Amino acid sequence: MSLILNIETATKNCSVSLSNHGEVINCIEIAEQGYSHAEKLHVFIEQVLLESNVQFSDLEAIAVSQGPGSYTGLRIGISAAKGLCYSLDIPLIAIDTLEVLARQLQISEGYIIPMIDARRMEVYSAVFDSQYLKIRNIQAEIITENSFSEYGGIVHFVGDSTEKCKVILTQSNFIFEDDIVFPSANQMSQLSFQKYQKGDTVDVAYFEPYYLKDFMTTTPKK
Repeated sequence: MSLILNIETATKNCSVSLSNHGEVINCIEIAEQGYSHAEKLHVFIEQVLLESNVQFSDLEAIAVSQGPGSYTGLRIGISAAKGLCYSLDIPLIAIDTLEVLARQLQISEGYIIPMIDARRMEVYSAVFDSQYLKIRNIQAEIITENSFSEYGGIVHFVGDSTEKCKVILTQSNFIFEDDIVFPSANQMSQLSFQKYQKGDTVDVAYFEPYYLKDFMTTTPKK
């Protein structure tokens, strides 16, 4: 067996799945208006294993969504993954959050642009083709009426930024997939297994979330 625990906490979706040879055995997730990752993540991990009749000692690796996304969400997920890897002495696998989001949509041609909200009119985005090959790297960008206009053919948008972007991105070849909002640990299973087979892991001691932008704090108003 190649049992891998997959953790996705980069957005409001707190998602955990257990997979074997790239196939999902069980997945538990919840997306709430506020972030509940600190309260739910460890409960979900224990529940996924219990329902699957799997012990922590049976796990071969832990996979975690590396970002970009919520600073708090990423930190919670990666801290949990690191702790498990340390205690179980198993490898840590890092998965591109935007690819996880893109893989919820299957198309025969055109492009998939996953977008994660970065407040106001800014998003984290990348561009994938129909085979999930990344043809433009991840960027933090402010959306304008000219954004993504260089891509011909049908362009599919997924993620939690579609509502605010569809008002500006009005080209006839743009399609907004409103049903696909958050990345899920379900789509991590094949990616994590492929990386596990190749030995594509990260250093547990030094791995950090891919924030894309520097963390900024604000002074609370009195």
